[in-house]
Amino acid sequence: MKQKTLPPVNHDENDILQEIRCFALDMDGTVYLGERWIDGAVDFLHKIEETGRSYVFVTNNSSKNAAVYVEKLHRMGLDVGEEKIVTSGQATIAYLQKHFPGAKVFLLGNAMLREEFMQAGIVLEETRPDVVVTAFDTSLDYEKMCRVCDHVRAGLPYLATHPDYNCPTETGFIPDAGAIHAFIHASAFRYPDRIIGKPNGDIIDYLCTRVNTAREQIAMVGDRLYTDIAAGRNNGLKSILVLSGEASMEDALASAVQPHLIFDSVKELSQMLSAKYLPR
Repeated sequence: MKQKTLPPVNHDENDILQEIRCFALDMDGTVYLGERWIDGAVDFLHKIEETGRSYVFVTNNSSKNAAVYVEKLHRMGLDVGEEKIVTSGQATIAYLQKHFPGAKVFLLGNAMLREEFMQAGIVLEETRPDVVVTAFDTSLDYEKMCRVCDHVRAGLPYLATHPDYNCPTETGFIPDAGAIHAFIHASAFRYPDRIIGKPNGDIIDYLCTRVNTAREQIAMVGDRLYTDIAAGRNNGLKSILVLSGEASMEDALASAVQPHLIFDSVKELSQMLSAKYLPR
């Protein structure tokens, strides 16, 4: 078997970064851990803008809306607007508006996501919906479990915001959207017909419309190979792995999906952004 060759860590031998106009940044494990910035992350964000580039944060977590992330970043000393936040919940709303306009939606999600759907004009319906959407519902109870399984079992179109099985917390892991898919499958014998979030293409389509940037000029930066790096690689973006979170070099060697670039953290990536972005 041919030995895999990974890109050298903390190098950009092919000047990939010179082509990047926008950095799509994962959050936990990439720019912060819990409520603590990763060393050099704030300087990296400033460096992006100083060199004429832009950035957005891209998260699969649909249990929080953009306003929650804006408030968290404010607590941590960074003031940004909601235009800097891209979530799988937002991408799911865009997908529904395009493919199921006017549909009544059964949403398995918490109050923040429900509010976001309603503000976008999505009609929520508990008993006679046209479409089922499941998210990371941190308010899940047995009544909701029964109802969502009934609707899925009835054969309705079934969408999900993202595939993550577990959500990292400061004390370990808690069941995420993928675990919800598993219990629905155990009862209703169906998995989602479509999953919107990373690594799938729908969230990348939505991202591209939000940043108004060509795919080849966007870099997805993250610490997870199977979501962040796969999202970039599979959808025409550049993928940059940082080793400050989940994935290790051993994981990268074993992965079927390979990043274009690897850095120890965004601090080292920042040091490579010395040249101002110049459109060609």
